[in-house]
Amino acid sequence: MIYSRIIGTGSYLPEQLMTNADFEKLIDTTDQWIVERTGIKVRHVAAENELTSDLAVAAARRALEAANVVPANIDLVIVGTTTPDRVFPSTACIVQAKLGIANASPAFDVQAVCSGFIYALATANNFIKAGQARTALVIGAETLSRITDYTDRTNCILWGDGAGAVVLTASEEPGIISTHIHADGRYQDLLYVDGGPSMGNGEKAAMRMQGNAVFKMAVNTLDAIVDETLAANGMEKSDIDWLVPHQANIRIIQATGKKLGLPPERVVVTVDQHGNTSAASIPLAFDTAVRDGRIKRGQTLLMEAFGGGFTWGSALVKY
Repeated sequence: MIYSRIIGTGSYLPEQLMTNADFEKLIDTTDQWIVERTGIKVRHVAAENELTSDLAVAAARRALEAANVVPANIDLVIVGTTTPDRVFPSTACIVQAKLGIANASPAFDVQAVCSGFIYALATANNFIKAGQARTALVIGAETLSRITDYTDRTNCILWGDGAGAVVLTASEEPGIISTHIHADGRYQDLLYVDGGPSMGNGEKAAMRMQGNAVFKMAVNTLDAIVDETLAANGMEKSDIDWLVPHQANIRIIQATGKKLGLPPERVVVTVDQHGNTSAASIPLAFDTAVRDGRIKRGQTLLMEAFGGGFTWGSALVKY
C-alpha cells in the first residue's frame, strides 16, 4: 500500500512588524490585556508589494531545500488560503509558475480558513495514496492584514501574515497516519468576511467575529476531534509526542493540550510571535519546532485546527 510522509518543512514571515504597542495607539487596549487574552505579542505584516503567493513561494523554497527536492519533481501543488492574490487564477497556479514547475501537474487552492492547511494536507495525502501524485507541495499562506479592520477592537489584534509549507512524498511506511476533516455551515455568521465579489463589495470586505461564541465552539470541537483521532487509530493520549495546533489563541491551545494530558513543553506555541495566521499557522509552528530541534524523526504529532465556516480538522502524523 502507498502512504505519504513529510520530508521537508519551510516557513516565511514578512519583515514588517506590528506590536501590541502599535495597537495601543490605534484602539482602546493595552499590551497586558492582549497578552493575557490571546498570548500574542507581535504580528508580521506583508509589505505593500508583497502578495500571498510571494509568502507562499518563500516558504515553499525553504521546504524544498530541506527535502532536497527540485521544483521539477513536484507533481501536485495545493495552497490553503483565505486571501488569494486574485479571484482567479488560483494562488497555487501562481506559485507553480513562480517556482518554475512546468510539468502541467495539478495545482489548486483549498479554502477552509484556519483549517485550510489540514484540508490541504488531507487532500494531498489522498492524491498520493491513490497513486495520482508522488511528490506534493502543500502550503498554508495568508495576508490577513488585507482584510483586517483596524478600527474593530473586538478582533483586529488577532491577525497576522505568513506562510508555511511541507513537501510530501510517497512512502511504503505511513507518515500521515490519518486525517479527519469536518464542516458545519450553520455557524457561518459567527466568523466571516462581510463581503466578496458575488456581493459586489469585495474591496471593502473585512473579518467579523463573535469572539466568545467562537471560543466556546472551538474548545468543544477540538476536544471532540482529539477523541475522534485517537479512537480512529486505537491510540491513547500518551502515544502523542507533540501537539502542533492552529495558533489562534493561547487559551484555546492550552485547553487542547490539557485535553491530551500534555505538559506545556510538548505543545508547540508560536502564536506570540506572529498572531493568528489562519491556514499558515500550523505549518509555521511545525517548521519552527523542526528547525529548532524539538520535533525529531519518528515522533508522533497531532495537528488540529478550527476556523470560519465552521471548519475543523486534525492530522495524525508520524514524522
